[in-house]
Amino acid sequence: MDAIAKKLAVSEVLAKPPAHPRPSRAEAEAAVRTLLAWAGEDPAREGLVDTPARVAKAFEEFYKGYNECPVDILSRTFEEVGGYDDVVLVKDIPFYSHCEHHMVPFVGKAHVGYYPQDRVVGLSKLARVVDVFARRLQTQENLTAQVTLAIDEILKPRGVAVMIESEHQCMSMRGIQKQGAKTITNQFTGVFRDDPAEQLRFLTMVRGGER
Repeated sequence: MDAIAKKLAVSEVLAKPPAHPRPSRAEAEAAVRTLLAWAGEDPAREGLVDTPARVAKAFEEFYKGYNECPVDILSRTFEEVGGYDDVVLVKDIPFYSHCEHHMVPFVGKAHVGYYPQDRVVGLSKLARVVDVFARRLQTQENLTAQVTLAIDEILKPRGVAVMIESEHQCMSMRGIQKQGAKTITNQFTGVFRDDPAEQLRFLTMVRGGER
């Protein structure tokens, strides 16, 4: 990645998404009624009368990452680490996101490791950073890159390693309908990128062992 491209990527990842003009809640609910009717349903029948309001409320939760910023989450760090300078790994972080191509879920787990420089961040904050980006319309590749870049740029560690594995409902419930197929993506920076032995150690730790 050249310097200009990286600068653009960093600014995009670290800032809150721009506040585009948003339709009103009433307009959002009307759009859901239109989709229900297009699917062949009667939006006015008893079981569906309150569905548009429920869908709008669910969207607020599904996509709350658009209102959050990773800088706010990772800005508080701790320097009293007793000289610890080895890898910190939080694995099996559950998440769900939505594919930006079909707006159906993909669900899985993330594994996040980093080598501290002089400070560490609260462990729960790594899981929260995954959620910030997962709760937006995504591709898994982009999600992996955003989590990695945010940690790398904000904490300035000696290296970051991220693995994400998930099942995409756009493959299992539509299209080729291959239930159980998993997608795995990795991204490395710093010592993890430079040293294949560190990559192997990270992958070994994720899979349940220490090397």
